[in-house]
Amino acid sequence: MEMQRTIITVVGKDAVGIIARVCTCLSENNCNILDISQTITGGYFNMMMVVDLSNSSKQFMEMRKELHDLGEKIGVEIHVQSEEIFNKMHRI
Repeated sequence: MEMQRTIITVVGKDAVGIIARVCTCLSENNCNILDISQTITGGYFNMMMVVDLSNSSKQFMEMRKELHDLGEKIGVEIHVQSEEIFNKMHRI
């Protein structure tokens, strides 16, 4: 099975448990985190992840909606894009 690399960004006011909630959601859906970085600047949380969704039982759009809904629940914005689209949008 080909790897389905996906870029997930999480941005919002810093709060306890953001990383745990996002990672739990990914784990419960059998998604593998390939890379992760996070910073907190001036009280604002910013995280970027590269995730492999190829073993997930859910389709890309289902995972995108589930993560979007999670973001609304915990007070952050979660954006999910395929790596290919992300790279094309951010080409210099």
